[in-house]
Amino acid sequence: MWTFIEEQLLGMKWLNRLISQALSLLGLDPSTRLGASVCFFVYDLIKIMVLLILLIFVISFIQSYFPPERTKRILGRFRGLGANCLAALLGTVTPFCSCSSIPLFIGFTSAGLPLGVTFSFLISSPMVDLGSLVLLMSIFGWKVAVAYVLLGLVIAIAGGTLIERLHLEGQVEDYIRKSRAADLPPDTLCLRQRAQFAWEQVVFTAKKVFPYVLAGVGIGAVIHNWIPQEWIVTLLGNRNPLGILLATAAGIPMYADIFGTIPIAEALLAKGAQLGVVLAFMMAVTTLSLPSLVMLRKAVKPRLLAVFIGVCTLGIILVGIIFNAIQPMLI
Repeated sequence: MWTFIEEQLLGMKWLNRLISQALSLLGLDPSTRLGASVCFFVYDLIKIMVLLILLIFVISFIQSYFPPERTKRILGRFRGLGANCLAALLGTVTPFCSCSSIPLFIGFTSAGLPLGVTFSFLISSPMVDLGSLVLLMSIFGWKVAVAYVLLGLVIAIAGGTLIERLHLEGQVEDYIRKSRAADLPPDTLCLRQRAQFAWEQVVFTAKKVFPYVLAGVGIGAVIHNWIPQEWIVTLLGNRNPLGILLATAAGIPMYADIFGTIPIAEALLAKGAQLGVVLAFMMAVTTLSLPSLVMLRKAVKPRLLAVFIGVCTLGIILVGIIFNAIQPMLI
């Protein structure tokens, strides 16, 4: 039963067969390099967008119960490691990219929440969400998906805890520390309003991420069918001990969310890249993209920004090493 769910419902293998048959009827042989590229592109694009729409609706419906003011009140009741854990978990039901998370981070910081708690949220929100769990499950299986989410939460909790211990509150820009978020009236949405909110988020987010999904699937199709396997193995396989560092460095200049990086990761893994290298690339893209770092610099001073980058980079590299070590048990 689980194999059916993983392969046919989440992985949509039936869709791949259907597209292959349709291409054959149109005179394009799916066994050729061009036909395989077109099949990969159409299949992954449809699969990711269908899952994306369903996931955004469900996650946004859940998110309607945790608007910023309510989240702030919940987090404000906890202290220490428990607060960091809760912040990381709440990050899983918030926006899908790092740039969308930063305004919430600023709001939480200006509301007086501990700095470490807000950074646990900031790390977790783009790196780990319910959507990543389902999408990773559809591509890599449940073991990889669960391990990715758990290790991502560990990075968020450990990173926030470390930043809290360093007492860097003075590294937040003055205009944020001196401001205070206004309290909003209690949330009184009915189910219909929550469903309407969720659908609006589907439309808004789908329009926003579609270009990145399109680009990611296109790059994945090229990697999957046109780049020689030996190139990928040489650069990102187990023969190159610097593969994780290369993947992390390559991911930082990019800007995409997890939906755009998954098809690239899928193609790299199929070509012989190590699992840890692939997931390190995904984490770097979603957490340390240059646009998000530019936005974050407006809220924090250079020293705190450097600590954030260093903590995330170290965490990503360690996660990559761990995944490479346990890859035989996961795939």
